[in-house]
Amino acid sequence: MASKLWEKNVKVDHNVETYTVGLDREMDLYLAPYDVLGSMAHITMLQSIGLLEANELDILLNELRNIYYITTSGKFVIEEGVEDVHSQVELMLTRSLGDIGKKIHSGRSRNDQVLVDLKLFTRSRIEDIAMAMKQLFNTLITQSNRYKDVIIPGYTHLQVAMPSSFGLWFGAYAESLADDLMVLQAAYKVANRNPLGSAAGYGSSFPLNREMTTRLLGFDTMAYNVVYAQMGRGKTERIVAQAIAGIAATLSKLAFDACMFNSQNFGFIKLPDEFTTGSSIMPHKKNPDVFELTRAKCNKLQALPMEITLITNNLPSGYFRDLQLIKENFLPAFDSIIDIINMVNTMLAQVKVNTEVATDPRYKLMYSVEEVNRRVAEGTPFRDSYKQVGLEIEAGNFEPRYDISHTHEGSIGNLCNDKITQLFNDTLAQFDFDTYHKAFDKLLNA
Repeated sequence: MASKLWEKNVKVDHNVETYTVGLDREMDLYLAPYDVLGSMAHITMLQSIGLLEANELDILLNELRNIYYITTSGKFVIEEGVEDVHSQVELMLTRSLGDIGKKIHSGRSRNDQVLVDLKLFTRSRIEDIAMAMKQLFNTLITQSNRYKDVIIPGYTHLQVAMPSSFGLWFGAYAESLADDLMVLQAAYKVANRNPLGSAAGYGSSFPLNREMTTRLLGFDTMAYNVVYAQMGRGKTERIVAQAIAGIAATLSKLAFDACMFNSQNFGFIKLPDEFTTGSSIMPHKKNPDVFELTRAKCNKLQALPMEITLITNNLPSGYFRDLQLIKENFLPAFDSIIDIINMVNTMLAQVKVNTEVATDPRYKLMYSVEEVNRRVAEGTPFRDSYKQVGLEIEAGNFEPRYDISHTHEGSIGNLCNDKITQLFNDTLAQFDFDTYHKAFDKLLNA
């Protein structure tokens, strides 16, 4: 059985070990490629300050590249008795290279190893989220433009209110995603700071070159203060979780709308039959299970920032094992939100829109404000126009005009989808994913 990186002569009780390790080994599989990249940058820096010979660095880098490709092939495992990904990588190195493999930990603690792993993982998965958001955004804008002239009722208090349109409905969620992307971009900036070199949270007596590892790993900057770098554990995850929760909130609301609009009492949209499920007792049922589960999954993700807050909010500065538990919900959250975004994109790209909604006489009162405004434009004071139309409605003789002319920015006749698209694309361009991709390529292909 492999020993722990921290183990001396006293063996830890098996039950205690099982309790404290928990799901950490499973969670660390998410981090394996990034742990290898962090080690490659770290030892490159160690050689520059004289703690490794040039030939030792070459040998270690070549073997770490081999391990990296194992981690990305799905064949990497953390063996029984090995505590975490850091121990497994070091074990694989020492098996292949002997004592040289034991030199990679100088100037590091597992604290700053997991910190840098989490930062690198988070940064990469944020890119995956952003790319998925772009696909959904484009679908929403396409559908908004396609159905811009299809009028549907707008609601307040779930009561028919004023004319809206499918152009507005699809476009509203597109613009909501544009705002969500801004928040994600802010979270990316927090994640894109290098904690490596903070060791256990108090730095090292070795003359570490933290600027060098920052550059080698493609970070925008470093977390300068070593105590704060350690304090960033949990904080970064909470901020990123808040960004994920914002996206989830948008999609949860969309899912509710879709379930409601798909129901027989509304009939605004129809989901493709292959995207619905049946009832075990009612042969006519076609249930919108995908959107119902989307709503539930999104609501679950919206709890994530609070879960992280409750794990971290009563901890002083310094490292505590409590922080380990954050991984269990945080790391899988990226797969969850990306799956949600992709599924919503698939559904909305194929949804069937009822183009005749507004012809239903039950919606004729939504044109009352249009009539009030028409009379105001002809010279009648607003209060008088409002009263006239109200009395006609009460008497049952209100007959609307169905022609609508909304021309101001963001309205039915002027969706501003080009402006919304520009906003989204400008925000996406500010992420600068290319910098870290080039850094990784240089480490792996030098």
